Amino acid sequence: SLLYLQEPSNKRVRPLARVTSLANLISPVRNGAVRRFGQTIQSFALRSDSKSPACAQKSCSRTAAPTPPKRRNSVLWSEMLDVNMKESLSTKEIKRQEAIYEMSRGEQDLIEDLKLARKAYHDPMLKLSIMSEEELTHIFGDLDSYIPLHEDLLASLGEATKPDGTVEQIGPILVKWLPRLHAYKGYCSNQLAAKALLDQKKQDRRVQDFLQRCLESPFSRKLDLWSFLDIPRSRLVKYPLLLKEILRHTPKDHPDIQILEEAISIIQGVLSDINLKKGESECQYYIDKLEYLDEKQKDPRIEGSKALLCHGELKNKNGHKLYVFLFQDILVLTRPVTRNERQAYQVYRQPIPVQELLLEDLQDGDVKMGGSFRGAFGNSDKAKNIFRVRFQDPSPGQSHTLQANDVFHKQQWVNCIRTAIAPFQRTSASSTELKQLPELSEESEENNPSAPNIQAQKRQSTMSGITEMELDESTSECGSILDSEEAKGVKTHRTLSGYRKTREKQLSNKRKETLV
Repeated sequence: SLLYLQEPSNKRVRPLARVTSLANLISPVRNGAVRRFGQTIQSFALRSDSKSPACAQKSCSRTAAPTPPKRRNSVLWSEMLDVNMKESLSTKEIKRQEAIYEMSRGEQDLIEDLKLARKAYHDPMLKLSIMSEEELTHIFGDLDSYIPLHEDLLASLGEATKPDGTVEQIGPILVKWLPRLHAYKGYCSNQLAAKALLDQKKQDRRVQDFLQRCLESPFSRKLDLWSFLDIPRSRLVKYPLLLKEILRHTPKDHPDIQILEEAISIIQGVLSDINLKKGESECQYYIDKLEYLDEKQKDPRIEGSKALLCHGELKNKNGHKLYVFLFQDILVLTRPVTRNERQAYQVYRQPIPVQELLLEDLQDGDVKMGGSFRGAFGNSDKAKNIFRVRFQDPSPGQSHTLQANDVFHKQQWVNCIRTAIAPFQRTSASSTELKQLPELSEESEENNPSAPNIQAQKRQSTMSGITEMELDESTSECGSILDSEEAKGVKTHRTLSGYRKTREKQLSNKRKETLV
């Protein structure tokens, strides 16, 4: 979940009456809304220039009653059809056209929101010198450059729409357009750093006041700035869902079937590439923020990491907060610190390479937690959601008992660590088995004398008297550890007498056969 590019559920959810369908996650920009926003900015500038207490009091009274958010229309495609047209189409075709319209409507909403982010946030903050141009470029990225990209798809869908509002074939349009979404690699890769800078700038009262007034304005639909900046990424992960919905309602004999399957494969490949690039960027972002107290803590596996499997806040046995990073090849425990109003991570103890890492899933109450936990965990309370990590080699002497906030986060950590160490465990286990198999086999035969004799009995089960005698002899040799001459003599005497009896029995049988 590093990069949040997984496909969403196909369940329809309506939080706060903002979302009525996938296509209506974002609201259109209307001139009236932008005009009202301009008036809000103007009044904000006038109020900031005025030093009158009456003005300030009036301003406070206005902010106490925010304007209700503007809602988007949630008109379905089928609701725009006349009765005769609706009756001429099958239920399956109506659902297919509904899904195509939802994609088209979503593109229109996205374009309008990208324009709104520029006009309502970027330009006013630059004009009012609330943020520098460099800071705004870092936060907004190349947001403007994606508007023509989505306008092209919207235009192609418009051209493919018949006068009656239906679209015959959408597959070829998508197969041609979807590879262009690779352009989002840079924007998505920069999101982590952009979010960090935005959070830092929110500490500035002017920035905070501006964003709060925007949030209370109707054009924002109660969405903050980051929600608008994250809209392109959230749109990307909806494309596979939208395409599958169209495919699901497309007849099997329709020419779009194979082309839509190809389109789904293309978008999944695009998302995979973006996901990989964003993962590398996120990994490097945290690596650059690591601080080392000792040169021995530095490990080339940290600098060479390209993937961050899991990271988050945990508590150690003393109740101190740690921020833990599980890179692809190494586990790093750190302490969060602040340097010049910037977040950094001071490496705590020695990082543990994944191939040397041992995980112990502890049960609730197995460990007594100290430090700040003493008040929370008394005699009747148990330390919960804990696990332990340590080196396989006990010589470094490092073991960390860690506590997650809840059972869900603990399970996430345990699963991530198990997945990371699994390949090394299989390798070491197989090599250990290869080395130990002969020794174990020999030890088994030595300690269980009857084992080879049982095998010999099976092999010789069809043999006659003399062979049975030899088997008995072998059994007595293996089953006895007598080394004295007397013991040997007794054994030889018993063997010879057994031989004579068997021989006499055989001769007697032969005589009986002759007489018959």
